[in-house]
Parts: sequence; structure tokens; C-alpha cells
Amino acid sequence: MPFGQQSGPPASVRQVRELLALLQGLGHVDFRDARGPMGFTQRQAAGRFTSLEATALIDRLHEAETENGTGTGLPPTETERVVAVGVPPGPLAEPSEFDRALRRAPAAKLVAELQRRGWTVSEPRGRRPQT
Repeated sequence: MPFGQQSGPPASVRQVRELLALLQGLGHVDFRDARGPMGFTQRQAAGRFTSLEATALIDRLHEAETENGTGTGLPPTETERVVAVGVPPGPLAEPSEFDRALRRAPAAKLVAELQRRGWTVSEPRGRRPQT
């Protein structure tokens, strides 16, 4: 099978519409917006799913609505969204002690450590790093 090709029959228009409606109910604009949090591939972010993928995802999202009580018409909170779709820890998760220490560290020390490890470091465009 060539790279990026579907491994089954495509999802029906009804399935894609239902899936998009469920994602919009979670606060996403479209499939591309949901790509990172949902773990979609490029193909899926373009709205192309196999019938089995769409069915499984629709079932998972409906089940998550039921479990988290978000089927009441209220939009889910960020925490409910993470729990509902099984998103791995990421930007919405509680930062670890290591993450907090990195955020407190002066930029100059971070740069020096990265350079010591062989990295090339440059200032971000349009703003000066915090020191």
C-alpha cells in the first residue's frame, strides 16, 4: 500500500459530517484544528477517513460524551476534553517539576547548556528571549 493511502473503503459523507459535528462540539473548528489533540494523520486532518476509522472515532466520541456528562448541552472543559478523547499528556496536562524548573531557568543558562551539548541556538524572530 502506498504511503498515505487509505486501507479500506472511504467513510460516507454522513459519517464525515457526524464526525465533524462531534469535533466542533469539542471546540475544534475543523479536522486540521483537531489534528494534534486527536492524533490525526495528515490524511485524516484533511477529512479523509476509512469507514472503520470514522465508525471507531464516532463511537469513541459518543462514549466519551456519555461518560463525562458532556451530552447535557454544556461545552466540555479543557480537562474533560483531554479525558474524553484520551489525549496523551501535552500542553493541557499539568507540568512536571522538571518543566517548571526549565521555565524558571534564565534563558542564558539554557542556551549555554544547549550549546555545550552541541546545539545551535538563535534568538526567536520578533522578540528577545526572557533572561
